[in-house]
Amino acid sequence: MSTRGFSRRNFLVGGAALAASSALVACNSGSSSTAATPAATTEAKKVDYKAISGKLVMLATGGTIASQKDATGALVPTVTGEELLKKVYEKFDKTKLSIEVRQVSQLDSSAMTLKDTDGILQKVHETLKEPGVTGIIVSHGTDSMEETAIAIDTFLDAEQPVVLTGSMFPFDDPDTDGPDNLTLAVTAATDPANKGKGAFIAFGGKILRARGAYKKDASSKDGFDTNATEDMKRPKPLPLSKLDGTRVDIIAAYPGAPGELVKAAVDSGAKGLVIEGMGSGNVGGAIADAIVEVAGKGIPVVMSTRVDKGLVEGTYGGAGGGATLAEKGVIGSGILRPGQSRILVVAALATGTDVKELFPEAS
Repeated sequence: MSTRGFSRRNFLVGGAALAASSALVACNSGSSSTAATPAATTEAKKVDYKAISGKLVMLATGGTIASQKDATGALVPTVTGEELLKKVYEKFDKTKLSIEVRQVSQLDSSAMTLKDTDGILQKVHETLKEPGVTGIIVSHGTDSMEETAIAIDTFLDAEQPVVLTGSMFPFDDPDTDGPDNLTLAVTAATDPANKGKGAFIAFGGKILRARGAYKKDASSKDGFDTNATEDMKRPKPLPLSKLDGTRVDIIAAYPGAPGELVKAAVDSGAKGLVIEGMGSGNVGGAIADAIVEVAGKGIPVVMSTRVDKGLVEGTYGGAGGGATLAEKGVIGSGILRPGQSRILVVAALATGTDVKELFPEAS
């Protein structure tokens, strides 16, 4: 394994990160809203919904956007994609814009497995091969939306954009954000500027590139953010492959975390590891020793962080410092957080790809 690991270059995030995405502010009045424009630009355009054209397919998978309370008061995803789209579609001219809904699953996204992800990936790829399809929308739960988004992005070798969306409030909530987010997803999926740029998350008035996106809030309508920068580039798309059956574990490091956590994961079948480190990618000495031992055996280990913002970079020395671990072959996750990092390690192993190729920010 190469000793190339964490990036040591300066990396600006926060305000610059939003410059990587296009921001849209959804409006409920009239037939227009603030249009897609870089967050760093103050000038806004107006979107004429009736002028939007194209042929979209919406793949419905459940989530909060499709949930309503059952007899016990618990939220259950029972609303079909057709029901979700009904009122939103009224904003558009159906003679210009075609949207076909296909129900793929009806899940709370926290219950999703790699088998479910494979099902979505297969549907996306089959749909993109159909004549005339100009884009895809995936309605999805927010708990694992960032993982599905990067999975789609990693295998997406097509010009058509794939846009994921959902909601923080359920279908039957009087203040649900589902319709606004779904409207935003339609505009993103039909925007010519998004062609060839992979997958996106449309949520809370923002359109974020899939790579580097993460769920930042468990209750706010502005639920997602990104660590991507304006010059972020996607790695070369991988050939579509089955992810199910390739086990990669995430291990959360904390002060005093024992090395047995790493050993137990590998001994029980993990083929790769993502470490949720502290700060810019640091861990304590005990778990660091176990990480180095595993990496030395050729098992890919990626270091991420529990901190939302910033770059994972090899700066600190010491047994568990990022610089030391990088020298031992541990790969820095760059802009990616643990959930997305895990998907990339799974994808690399499933396709026989060098893991480092999927983390270019750390090279």
